[in-house]
Amino acid sequence: MGCDTLVALGPATRDGVTVFGKNSDRPPDECQRLVQMSRRRHADGSALRCQYVTIPQVRETAALVGSQPHWLWGFEHGVNEHRVAIGNETVFAKERLGPLGLLGMDLVRLGLERGRDADEALEVMTTLIERHGQGGSGQRDVDWPYHNAFLIADPRRAWILETSAQHWVARPVHGVGNISNGLAIGSEWTRGAADVTGFAVARGWWPADGGRLDFTRAYGDETGVPPNLCAARRRRLAALLGESRGGITPTIVRGMLRDHFDAGAVHRPRPFEDPEHFSVCMHSTGISYTTASMVVPLGRDAPRPRAMWMCLGNPCMGAFLPLYLEGRVPTQLAHGGAIAEPTSPWWRLHALRTLAERDIARHAPLVRARWDEFEAGLVREATELEERVAGPRELTAFMARALTAYLAHADALVQDIAS
Repeated sequence: MGCDTLVALGPATRDGVTVFGKNSDRPPDECQRLVQMSRRRHADGSALRCQYVTIPQVRETAALVGSQPHWLWGFEHGVNEHRVAIGNETVFAKERLGPLGLLGMDLVRLGLERGRDADEALEVMTTLIERHGQGGSGQRDVDWPYHNAFLIADPRRAWILETSAQHWVARPVHGVGNISNGLAIGSEWTRGAADVTGFAVARGWWPADGGRLDFTRAYGDETGVPPNLCAARRRRLAALLGESRGGITPTIVRGMLRDHFDAGAVHRPRPFEDPEHFSVCMHSTGISYTTASMVVPLGRDAPRPRAMWMCLGNPCMGAFLPLYLEGRVPTQLAHGGAIAEPTSPWWRLHALRTLAERDIARHAPLVRARWDEFEAGLVREATELEERVAGPRELTAFMARALTAYLAHADALVQDIAS
């Protein structure tokens, strides 16, 4: 129960390059793998099995990198070879969902596989929503189907998409935008399902003479949701985006994803009833933790490579790794399942977080300071490689070297804290 996604389009950034960011908030012990997929061609008439339903396959799917909860077919977030980035959020609506349908994670992957720009990804996803619906549990150990919101971006534009079962509305982002775990689009949508108003009127959720449909008021249902779940987080990210507008960089967005309100990048536990218990960097024991993050600049300046910055686990307890679609992402990043294993980078970072949280006030500042220094070094090296347009072989070697250093750094922190 969580997630925050944001985007700053080119005019709002320092370098004129769109920057997209996402925190994936999931069960705290659920490993997420980083999966690289190549461009693929498929036979006419072939079928595609998603998590719970089978749909027609398309002739060609794009190369991409996505963050995948270990038991799922789909992705929490990712970016494709066309520099389309997508992330999803759980939202709460009145319509009932059944055991069969597309998951939000299915739709993220399908949008990345089939969308060559944000407009096309939006069209792909909304067509699939109308045709196949949403459904099935998005949690491994709980029967909990849920509705979704999405942020879809490319180098030039971005869309916010909110859904309820087979109904949806969308609006373009102007400058900066962010979404969290509640319907918030209101009446500002510019595209929607053909029957989105008529269905709400027929159900008595919206008056026939009520004017333009307010999707939040008509479809939203947060009766069983903690009142402090998302409103403060949504306002916080909007404020941070507003404060930095015109000068936003990937480094600034990484800082936003580490945010804990006035505690900044160092987590300070708060009681459950505190309005700021649920922070952008999530640490809600027993409910939801940030288990993966992504920050990616969506540049139009081919052939210059630009890193996808990926974090394993809470971003306040780790660093973002630079990955490149132009090279081969280390296959070790795709290791990990339900049980902790030393070959899995995600589980190695999980061990560090678990140990540090035994005395968070003492250990978190040390962990953060050490990771800041490490990450700054990666940024310097990545910038140098990108500016001289390093080729696939050099980028592949850099990613492998960065991962080795990343894991060694995490292991050294574990040893220092334990001693």
